[in-house]
Amino acid sequence: MAQVVGRRPHSTALNAARRRRELAALGDHPDVDVLVIGGGITGAGLALDAASRGLRTVLVEREDLAHGTSRWSSKLVHGGLRYLASGQFAIAHESAAERHLLMTRIAPHLTRPLAQVLPLYAPGHMVRGAYVGVGFGLGDGLRRVVGTPGAVLRAPGPIGRAETLRLAPAVRRDGLRGGVRGWDGQLIDDVRLVVGIARTAAGYGARILTRVEAVHATGDGALLRDTITGGELHVRARAVISATGVWAGELDPAVALRPSRGTHLVLESARLGGSDVSLTVPVPGSSGRFVFSVPAPHGRTYVGLTDVPTAGPPPAVPQASDAEIDELLDTINRVLARPLVRSDVVGTFAGLRPLLRMGGPPRKGADDADTSDLSRRHAIVESDSGVLSVLGGKLTTYRRMAQDGMDAAVARRFAADRVAPSRTRSLPLVGAWPRERTGEIAAPPRLVRRYGAEAPFVARLAGGPPAARGVTAQELRWGVQAEGALTVDDLLDRRTRLGLVAADRVASERAAAAALGR
Repeated sequence: MAQVVGRRPHSTALNAARRRRELAALGDHPDVDVLVIGGGITGAGLALDAASRGLRTVLVEREDLAHGTSRWSSKLVHGGLRYLASGQFAIAHESAAERHLLMTRIAPHLTRPLAQVLPLYAPGHMVRGAYVGVGFGLGDGLRRVVGTPGAVLRAPGPIGRAETLRLAPAVRRDGLRGGVRGWDGQLIDDVRLVVGIARTAAGYGARILTRVEAVHATGDGALLRDTITGGELHVRARAVISATGVWAGELDPAVALRPSRGTHLVLESARLGGSDVSLTVPVPGSSGRFVFSVPAPHGRTYVGLTDVPTAGPPPAVPQASDAEIDELLDTINRVLARPLVRSDVVGTFAGLRPLLRMGGPPRKGADDADTSDLSRRHAIVESDSGVLSVLGGKLTTYRRMAQDGMDAAVARRFAADRVAPSRTRSLPLVGAWPRERTGEIAAPPRLVRRYGAEAPFVARLAGGPPAARGVTAQELRWGVQAEGALTVDDLLDRRTRLGLVAADRVASERAAAAALGR
């Protein structure tokens, strides 16, 4: 077992050549310390936690990084406000603490403060404003408890009618009395976070192998298949950890999950007046659910979020239903001067939340918290074959999920060895740079927002045909040379998110193929 924790990191670049080399090396020397199955946010976090402890680590993903649930989030770094409302103080504190680490230390270049504006209309504006204001105030108390400075996330408060219209110009004016403004964290993009974590793990020696499927796994190894060549190899591992989300049942049929689908609409930002805030609207009949807009890259805005229980085998790419689209439009239209119609929706996306089934049978190693809490928390369970599964949780708390998963693996599989504790609380991701000093980076602002300190390296790459929405050939080439993109879909659906809108995809396919050398 490798224990060189403080050594100089390896290259963080992921590409096809590195993948071939590392697959071949794994075939020659198939013994590792940790095998992680799944390349979403949880799997990437586990690989980074393990590799940075000095453990020989391999991550396999049968598709691409962030191919599943991780790319369908709301792109927010939540501070736990919704959990305070239901009395789940521990999980609310955990969310706020992890948001603090992401925004101040781990990935300041991939996060930013986002204003949440809830417009208030007469009659009833005083009561609604007081209710929402108390909630925002409790969330701000959490911010202060975990130490997030006001320069990163400002204190919430009421705003007047004029300020509400300035921040959210698309809202209707009749009956408008003002609004309440709160603050939370936003990701530049969820896939960028997953890729950044995976590349940082590679920098600590982890082998990040996409298009490699775990055909069968036990607690001490797995049969792997390269889905590109069809070649197979057996890997022996001291710990095998599944981070496969809603697909966890494929490796452990006893896993009890109750997936819930969350759907978002994709709009042109201009349709909402070019607003750069999150317009927040209560769902009628609910005291704790909201539909909200989120500013997105490429002049787009996302509107979400539904919560629809689903049954049956999880699809590779969930689809939004007509009923969900109508629900989102009807809710946000309650505050818009010009209601949105179906033709305003230029795209949709949906993801499945891997919620733990409430009231399921107890599992060995499972979290013993109340089931109503457990459904929104993460748990580490062990299958009869010895595979550890990290289940549940949220994107914001990925780092804590990974730390807990690795701590469980160390306790079970490495008890006789001295293994370093987790380092990820203080480990910045590739490209990390203080938010207040981004002006020092010598690159176009567009690239700085997406790549942080690596933006100058992206800018110096060779040119070529550009993609849609101002995405440059250099960005596409960086996706291939440094971020592990192997196909046109990898570039358009995940590295750039141009694939969310069909017209953008069509306009960008030639440029993506050129970046891949095809």
